[in-house]
Amino acid sequence: MTSPINVIVWGEYRHEKRNPKVAELYPDGMHETIAAFLRKDTALSVGTATLDEPEHGLTEAVLKKTDVLIWWGHMAHGDVQDAIVERVKKRVLEGMGLVVLHSGHYAKIFKSLLGTTCSLKWREASDKERIWNILPSHPITQGIGDYFEIPAEEMYGEPFGIPAPDELLFISWFTGGEVFRSGATWYRGNGRIFYFRPGHETYPTYHQAEVQKVITNSVHWARATVRIPDTCPNSPALEPLPDDPEAHLRSKIGHK
Repeated sequence: MTSPINVIVWGEYRHEKRNPKVAELYPDGMHETIAAFLRKDTALSVGTATLDEPEHGLTEAVLKKTDVLIWWGHMAHGDVQDAIVERVKKRVLEGMGLVVLHSGHYAKIFKSLLGTTCSLKWREASDKERIWNILPSHPITQGIGDYFEIPAEEMYGEPFGIPAPDELLFISWFTGGEVFRSGATWYRGNGRIFYFRPGHETYPTYHQAEVQKVITNSVHWARATVRIPDTCPNSPALEPLPDDPEAHLRSKIGHK
């Protein structure tokens, strides 16, 4: 029997406690809404963690068994402890998958792994978002047509301060005229990273079927397939070496 993919959905869980509109849309928190639709996939074992838990819920023991970490943050990026960021980064480089959603573009972990500002333009108004699927052969885009639309969303606009993606999957267009690279992947160390733009807290985006499908697909794509700790070993030779390395070198270049 195949082992389940172990997923942790991490969320700040701050807006839901302070903004009645957000609490109405996500009464148990955005992290629990995301976890709930992921749990419909029997191949996944899904837990959650939040900012205000000890160690932000991301202890060594939790991360050790996590195959994919989903990250949503917005108003409290600075409250995330640097030591936890380094812990998560280490696990991604070892092979854990990371799915970063919406305003997680400014999360410490995303900026650390990508090494750039990750800045962008934004507008919270009445924009419709049309998300174009530009790589329909990719596992993350399966089951998504040429495009889908979100009736109302926060606008993100270019330039987006990210390194060139290894794969660009989605491009968004907004009613106000802007476009944005809204779905992209990167490979870092032995881990896979996917960024997906939609998901502002005051809109019901995570209740939309297409958004749920993309996130579910991304978990399967990003799942850990290896765990390779970072080491710098002294490596023995596979073949016998001469007693005099300089003599061996001289023989290679034709000198006596």
